[in-house]
Amino acid sequence: MSTQQNASEELADLVAIARIARPQGIRGEVIADLLTDFPERFAQLDEVHLAKPKGAVERRTLEASRPHNGRVVLKLKGCDTRTDAETLRDARVLVTSAKLVKLPADTFYEFDLLDCAVSTTAGQPVGKVVGVQKYGAAPLLVVKSDEGKELLIPLTNSICLEVDVAQKRIVIEPPEGLLDL
Repeated sequence: MSTQQNASEELADLVAIARIARPQGIRGEVIADLLTDFPERFAQLDEVHLAKPKGAVERRTLEASRPHNGRVVLKLKGCDTRTDAETLRDARVLVTSAKLVKLPADTFYEFDLLDCAVSTTAGQPVGKVVGVQKYGAAPLLVVKSDEGKELLIPLTNSICLEVDVAQKRIVIEPPEGLLDL
C-alpha cells in the first residue's frame, strides 16, 4: 500500500471537533469554536490533526487546552508566537474516529447518519439521509428521495425502528401521511 493511499485513508477517518477562530494572546495560543458536544475531550488529547483552509493536513502535539467562554483555548507544539498562531486561523481541529467519545445506545453522531439509505419496513426505498436538523424534541433526518423530494423524518424509536450506521441503512415505519408531506 502506498504512502499516499495510507494518507488518504487516514484523512477519511478524521472528524472535526473544533475550528480555530484566531490567535489568543501573544504566546502562540489559539481560540477555537467547538464542533463537539464534548468539550472536556480536549483535556484527554495529546495529539490532533489540523486541516488548513488550503487543504494541507498536519499532525500536531496538543500541549494544553482550557475552556473559555463557550470556546476552547489551545496551545499546540511549535506554535509559540502570535504570528505562528495567525497561520492557523480557520484550520479545523480533527481527531481520528478511534478517539471519538463513545455514545450511549440509540444515539448517533450526525456524520454517521449521513448517506444512510432509508427504507420502510415493507422494503420501499424512501431515499438517503442528506442532513440532520435539530429544532424540536427529536432531531429530524433530512432525506432526499430519488425523485429529488426532501422529507423530514423524526429520529425517534417509534419511527426509526432500525438504525445501522455500519451498514449505512435505516428502516422506518412512518405514521400515515408522513411520506406524503
